[in-house]
Amino acid sequence: MTCSSLRPMLPVTFQFIIAMVAYAINEQLARRIEYLLEEVRVLREVYTESTGRKRIPFTDEQRRRLALKGKALTPEEREACCQIVRPSTILLWFRQFAAQRYDSSTQRRKSGRPRKATDIRELVIRLASENIGWGFTKIHDALRGLKIKIGRTTVASMLAEAGIEPAPERNRKRTWKQFLKSHWETLYACDFFSVEVLGLFGTVRYLVYFVIEVKTRAVHVAGIRIAPDGAWMQQIARNLLDPVDGFIRNASYLIHDRDPLYTEAWTALLKSSGINCVPIYAHNFNCNPTRSAS
Repeated sequence: MTCSSLRPMLPVTFQFIIAMVAYAINEQLARRIEYLLEEVRVLREVYTESTGRKRIPFTDEQRRRLALKGKALTPEEREACCQIVRPSTILLWFRQFAAQRYDSSTQRRKSGRPRKATDIRELVIRLASENIGWGFTKIHDALRGLKIKIGRTTVASMLAEAGIEPAPERNRKRTWKQFLKSHWETLYACDFFSVEVLGLFGTVRYLVYFVIEVKTRAVHVAGIRIAPDGAWMQQIARNLLDPVDGFIRNASYLIHDRDPLYTEAWTALLKSSGINCVPIYAHNFNCNPTRSAS
């Protein structure tokens, strides 16, 4: 008795049904494959007619995907299915991508030091833009205070790449609008306006001294007097600098005109509290903070 005679034999009817199902599945797959191949041919013809080029430009990722799928096919299947590239090209791409796994040349680091992180570069540019008087050393010291290790020459290179000039050049070309934007948070301005009041013997002219916070446009009337003098101005400055409720206690810059009431003693008092007085240019028509910064 042979081994083949020991195998269980399926009924003939059941074998016929299996064969019919397999044939139907093969026919369905064949129709789908034929349609997809024809669709690829049509797309290639349309691309060739519209661009005038016979070769389709592929990215590295597209080549990798085609190479992996095409390598899994048999030579006969590649000859039948490969429509947009040659079977030999599929195998060539596969060999190239397989060789890259063992090629260390693509992993070599470029010569020189690595570039600093983007956030550090943006911080350096911001410090230089918002603080026009800061040079390379000042920016380097500020970053060191933030625990960021960076060299002075690196700061200079970053600013040069961003097209930012050194501090002396920036100071020389600084405009009034740039100054306002650089110190917007701690910028104040002061001035006088007059009020005519009717008295017993005619009109009396009062001078009202006020201070404005440029950012919020908040106005504080600091004092009113008929004939203000230097001593009165110093007392008003002490009131404005009060550490509890002084209106300009957080100021860094105070803009004013060239009125003689702004004496050297008054300027020195403000400077002792960390406020720099910025007198506007004489006969300058563009020194209105509201108009210049808008």
